[in-house]
Amino acid sequence: MTAVLPLPPLDERSEPARAPRPLREIDVDAAEYGARILVDALGLDLSDAALVDTPRRLVGAYVELLTPREFTPTTFPNDEGYDELVLAKSIPFTSVCEHHLLPFSGTASVGYLPGERILGLSKLARVVHLYARRPQVQERMTRQIANWLDTELQPRGVGVVITAQHSCMTLRGVQATGSSTVTSAMLGRLRDDPRTRSEFLALAAQAG
Repeated sequence: MTAVLPLPPLDERSEPARAPRPLREIDVDAAEYGARILVDALGLDLSDAALVDTPRRLVGAYVELLTPREFTPTTFPNDEGYDELVLAKSIPFTSVCEHHLLPFSGTASVGYLPGERILGLSKLARVVHLYARRPQVQERMTRQIANWLDTELQPRGVGVVITAQHSCMTLRGVQATGSSTVTSAMLGRLRDDPRTRSEFLALAAQAG
């Protein structure tokens, strides 16, 4: 029998992290053992050929959803003095609601007003995925992405808008099929300058 690792103390899990906490290494064997107990307790027949591998597949899916893709930020001197918005929009992502461990997915639009350095464009998508691949709430994820850009680049402004559909709303409880949630975080000039803020939101809302 595989030993099941104890959960962290409740107070460590109940306090929302302002920055990403390192996730404990995933114990796949213990997770599969627990998944078998869960599936069996839900009344499903694990001797059924269609279900015998379900615990393994379930764990495999969560391992993928909860494994952040670390990366090294690539920045370059802003030699041309570019001072207009840089915006990557409709970046797709999938995350996991930390309250029900059900997935939520959507798109993120991430932009900034460059200062002395600019960021490799692919890294705007990578930072979204970095914060998505962990138990999350959408509001925190939005702020974490904005704070990361602000810290790494020290730009003149940052804007992040996330639109997502939450299966914990659409599949259970209120069952609000078709609903979506929009969150935003603005820093620097995108927060303080109404014209710059409006420009960012208008560009983010345009069809791709």
